[in-house]
Amino acid sequence: MSEEDKNRKEEQPVSWAKELDALTAAPGHHKLLFENEFVRVLDTCIPPGEMTAVHTHQWPASLYILSWSDFIRYDADGNVLLDSTTLPKTPPQSTALWSEPLAPHALKNTGTKELHIICVEIKKRKDR
Repeated sequence: MSEEDKNRKEEQPVSWAKELDALTAAPGHHKLLFENEFVRVLDTCIPPGEMTAVHTHQWPASLYILSWSDFIRYDADGNVLLDSTTLPKTPPQSTALWSEPLAPHALKNTGTKELHIICVEIKKRKDR
């Protein structure tokens, strides 16, 4: 195993608990739109003032912003991981972003609008 592979492996949780999957742990905020062996497409919607249950996203994903609102992402112990108000720039509507897998976290919509995102999780690449 190369040094790069070892580092990548160390960055990932050892296992992804099925009970913490977004669709299982936070079904009120995540809806399955499509899934096959290559991708899973989720509709994520968090109304103002609401907070998700602790959950994970085990695959990297392309995120398409339908509507943005400020939020705070917490780790499983309640520590702040990200406060969107500290971002250098607010992503505009109809923007696509990239996200690496997300270990156990909860997210609270601290803004005044819905945080509404289509999440295309990349499960594996098709053999070339």
